[in-house]
Amino acid sequence: MPDINASVYDESQIQILEGLDPVRRRPGMYIGSTDVRGLHHLIYEIIDNSIDEAMAGFCENISLVLTKEGSARITDDGRGIPTGLNEQTGKSTLEVAVTMLHAGGKFGGGGYKVSGGLHGVGVSVVNALSRHMIATVHRNGIIYQQEYERGNPLSDVKEIGTTDKTGTIIEFFPDPEIFETTHFDYETLRVRLREMAFLNKGLNISITDERTDPVKSASYCYKGGIIEYVEYLNKNKQVLLDKVIYMYDQVDTNVVEVAMQYNDRYDDMTFSFANNIHTVEGGTHETGFKSALTKVINDYARSYKFLKEKDESLSGDDVREGLVVVISVKIVEPQFEGQTKTKLGNSIMRSLTESVVTKCLSEYLIENPREAKKIVEKCILARTAREAARKAKESTRKNSKLFSMPSKLADCTSKDVSEREIFIVEGDSAGGSAKSGRNRKTQAILPLRGKILNVEKTRIDKALDNAEIRAMITAFGTGYGSEFDISKLRYDKIIIMTDADVDGSHIRILLLTFFYRYLRPIIDHGHVYAALPPLYRISRGKEVFYAYSEEERVKYLETHPGTGYELQRYKGLGEMDAVQLKETTMDPNGRTLMQITLDNAMEADELFTMLMGEDVGPRREFIEENAKLVDKDSLDI
Repeated sequence: MPDINASVYDESQIQILEGLDPVRRRPGMYIGSTDVRGLHHLIYEIIDNSIDEAMAGFCENISLVLTKEGSARITDDGRGIPTGLNEQTGKSTLEVAVTMLHAGGKFGGGGYKVSGGLHGVGVSVVNALSRHMIATVHRNGIIYQQEYERGNPLSDVKEIGTTDKTGTIIEFFPDPEIFETTHFDYETLRVRLREMAFLNKGLNISITDERTDPVKSASYCYKGGIIEYVEYLNKNKQVLLDKVIYMYDQVDTNVVEVAMQYNDRYDDMTFSFANNIHTVEGGTHETGFKSALTKVINDYARSYKFLKEKDESLSGDDVREGLVVVISVKIVEPQFEGQTKTKLGNSIMRSLTESVVTKCLSEYLIENPREAKKIVEKCILARTAREAARKAKESTRKNSKLFSMPSKLADCTSKDVSEREIFIVEGDSAGGSAKSGRNRKTQAILPLRGKILNVEKTRIDKALDNAEIRAMITAFGTGYGSEFDISKLRYDKIIIMTDADVDGSHIRILLLTFFYRYLRPIIDHGHVYAALPPLYRISRGKEVFYAYSEEERVKYLETHPGTGYELQRYKGLGEMDAVQLKETTMDPNGRTLMQITLDNAMEADELFTMLMGEDVGPRREFIEENAKLVDKDSLDI
């Protein structure tokens, strides 16, 4: 019998959290996590408030400074947070906005017609999760300021001077008691601010990192808005049309803006936003765009006899092959599914986006017959390739080669997907060691023979001719393209295990290119990892140490002086026996895995295109710029 008195549940157990206590008690509910992503979310929340001022027409400049002291300082030239007396509380409105949840100008529609921000709790959440914060407001010719410690004001709002400017300055020091790290990543923030500049035509946004010597800085302003965004995304690609197709309309306070351009690639890229918030999982605006695009191109193709009556209609995949599109909508009260705001739910945006794209794109095709012909012919070519891939799939299905498990797959026995993992191993030799050293219940092994096809330069129908690619698609169980289904994934972890040399790195990037282009949700959902095998085995008698880098080897020998050490450098996984491979690379209790994440899809696409695409120039420049970072001793020459 359990001891009932050991766990009392009565009136005394019910707690009421006041002020900002709920945020500090459960920060993940408000910013998603307490890792570096959550840390950066604090900055995004403040900048979102400044962007709201810009969308309302009152702000032209936003700056972010990462100070030597470890703070982030965001400055805008908007109207400034109101500082007068708040009738409901009897306190300064500045203090109310900064210290109370759900207090702001975004509730009720009076302060802002359109806004982003974390459900209206942005600045107060930042205050709650900062060890120290300073809010400075330039408004009505006076400079107001108030300081806070872990969400609590240290004094009343003070008047500290006069000014001829307007705007708000928020400087905060993230609380190390809350966050795993308090170090801001300049590059991640720079990319995000550039995205915001693209989405807000004519807005000046800058970032400065005072922590480095010399100081790093970048400034962005795009007069063309999302037109320049699409041009940037296509900068290393061969475009089909010289000019970006741009569509815009406003109905009441709702705005739809679309920019699109085709290139010679075989995948598509869709970036959608609602009130400047990246809707990673899409939503009604994306659905409306895709529906209209497919219908308009099919209608045009049939009207102008590109498609005959008996011809099958072009599919959504056909009309989107090689398409780069940015969709940006503004809506008064956006409905986002989930706290993280990754999917737009407003049904009105589907019909509105569909209507705008149908009208504008139909007019474009009729008014530009030469460009229209290029678009339709590209879509028909995509359909031809899709048909070839379908026939190849049906043929291989009949022969039971694509849809039966690959013969070289050593599968695991567990039926629990959450504990199943598959190692994609370079070479049969390493594959043999891995099979011997694995946990047969939870670990599957799929050896690859040599380097897989570079899918950056080929269509999926050609990629399916590659036995290694077919084996991975079949083993994973998700399918690919329009038939991809993440719920059918047979493993929780897909682990790339290649040699710690140049060839191994090349194979890894080929695999990641394939995953990114054709199986991207497995990256988005955090299922892809890279195993980190050791470079050295250092032994003396029964004493054994594995060094994963040249620095670790040197440090170990410096801290363990003496003679008689035996040093073995692993040039490949095949040089390890099953026990060594298990100890260093496969055993969950001792291995090191690197999760492959996708923090910024635009940067990822740019990198894959540059490293794996046809254009040699940008790749040569990248190598020349980064060659100095390579440790020559680590090269396997």
